[in-house]
Amino acid sequence: MSSRDFVYRKFSDFYSDPATVIPSPSSLGQREIGFLLFKERIMLRHKIFASIDDLKLFLSEEVPSDVYRSCAYYENPAAEMDKKGWLGADLVFDIDADHIPTSCNKLHDEWTCKKCGFADKGEPPKQCSKCGGQKFDTKTWVCEQCLGSAKEETTKLIDILQNDFGFSNKEIHVFFSGHRGYHVHVETEAVKSLDTMDRKEIVDYVTGLGLSISKRERKQASKFFLSDFAWNKRIKQGMSKFISDTTIDDLKNIGLKSAISNIIFTKKELILRKCIGEGLWESVPGVSVGTWRKLSEYVKELESSKIDTVVTTDTHRLIRMNGTLHGKTGLKKVEFPLGSLDDFDPFKKAVAFKEGTVKLYVSDVPEFRLGENVFGPFERETVVLPTAAAVLLICKGRAEVAK
Repeated sequence: MSSRDFVYRKFSDFYSDPATVIPSPSSLGQREIGFLLFKERIMLRHKIFASIDDLKLFLSEEVPSDVYRSCAYYENPAAEMDKKGWLGADLVFDIDADHIPTSCNKLHDEWTCKKCGFADKGEPPKQCSKCGGQKFDTKTWVCEQCLGSAKEETTKLIDILQNDFGFSNKEIHVFFSGHRGYHVHVETEAVKSLDTMDRKEIVDYVTGLGLSISKRERKQASKFFLSDFAWNKRIKQGMSKFISDTTIDDLKNIGLKSAISNIIFTKKELILRKCIGEGLWESVPGVSVGTWRKLSEYVKELESSKIDTVVTTDTHRLIRMNGTLHGKTGLKKVEFPLGSLDDFDPFKKAVAFKEGTVKLYVSDVPEFRLGENVFGPFERETVVLPTAAAVLLICKGRAEVAK
């Protein structure tokens, strides 16, 4: 059979299995359900299901590659968009490794110029250095470093939602997306009626966009100042972490001159105790208000959460449904307890296919782990792999079923 038929059959087995659990989102009957179909490769939208059992029956019969549900609640989810009757929407965040600068993409991501065929590693350039072409075929991968970076951003986001916005653990739901990141949903009446501009304000806060670092004017002299609430407090905490661990090279790399870098490095204890601890920012001779502001801007970038801003502001957004398979990996979208984020292992908890092996021809793939097993690297070779690994490689365009 073809590789596509193989993946289709495995997805069909998954959705037809009585043991497969698809958790129902709240108010299922008020949400639009959408699907990306395997064979036709088209998006099917504006579906409505009265119960999760009806949805599971549909999945077993139609076998989509991807399943989505609306973040919004509607009077009539099956109607066209302008006739649905919007009732409100959850507040949803998408944290994806694609939006986070990581060094690992230079090792496992590839691009090929569609015009001349020139290929290289990492992110595609704006234009091909060989022919000037601006269209590329890309191959991405998901590794432990990618997902570790996404987890760090998710941790920062949750901290902001809890401590700055006051959302409770019961109102925040966190999921592995099934591919390269995490989804965070806030479900509470307080957010349902927020419009696009309201959500944009939240996005700006989470990302630190437009944040003005505080200063006070005292006796006609500019004085640096950080309060103990909201972003000012976050910057103080972040600056404390950064100063504690910094090297002279770190300081130079953010644009500080050698002399100032040396002062900050040698006066760490004084800065932590007097400047950050007591707010006496003028305690270190040679470090100006401009330097503190530059450090604060850098720390702001470290402390902000790198989310997909478009997802959060879209009040009609479709998001992947919990418990369903991701068409680019064959892994599941999985919800887990908020307090388990640090220990959550997507390469164990999101594996859907636990039995069988498959003979594959692998074009190229870096070393990767699924469960307790490590595979690869492979390049232009035939191997026998567990079903979950085979589905992952085929979905990522790195392998084909061997004859």
